Order: sequence, then C-alpha cells, then structure tokens
Amino acid sequence: MKQLPPEYYALLEELQAVDFVLVELTLYLDTHPHDYDAIQQYNQFAQQRGLLKKQIESKFGPLQQYGNSYSGYPWNWDDAPWPWQV
Repeated sequence: MKQLPPEYYALLEELQAVDFVLVELTLYLDTHPHDYDAIQQYNQFAQQRGLLKKQIESKFGPLQQYGNSYSGYPWNWDDAPWPWQV
C-alpha cells in the first residue's frame, strides 16, 4: 500500500470530525427544524467540509465515487489506500 504523509491522516481525521458534527446536526434539525442557530451551524460545517474535501482531493486524490469527486489523469480510482482503509 502507498505510504502517505502525516498530513493526510490529520486532514482525514478532521474531515471525519466535521462529518460527525453534520450527522448530529442533521438528526437534531429533523426534530427542531426552526432552530435558526443550528441551521447556521450546519451551513458553516457544510462549507468547512467542502473546503476540507477539496484540500484532501487536490493533494491525495478522490474521496467519493459516482460524480461526487473528480478524478485526476490518469484515472486514479485504483490508487490505494481508500479512505476507509486507513
């Protein structure tokens, strides 16, 4: 498997933490749809997630399939490790 620098793992951990917050806020907003502050938090974390994803993919390759991530040239979906392998 390809060796990755410590920065990869730090960014991936940060992305996972942001994803956790987004899931929790989604669950909360399902039962509190008029909580303006929670919606603001959700949007801030969604924006942060987009920036993190872009940063990771620009340095280390795609994170998601089916059009949710771009591929580099040559087609780099077979480059290991996949995010769930680390």
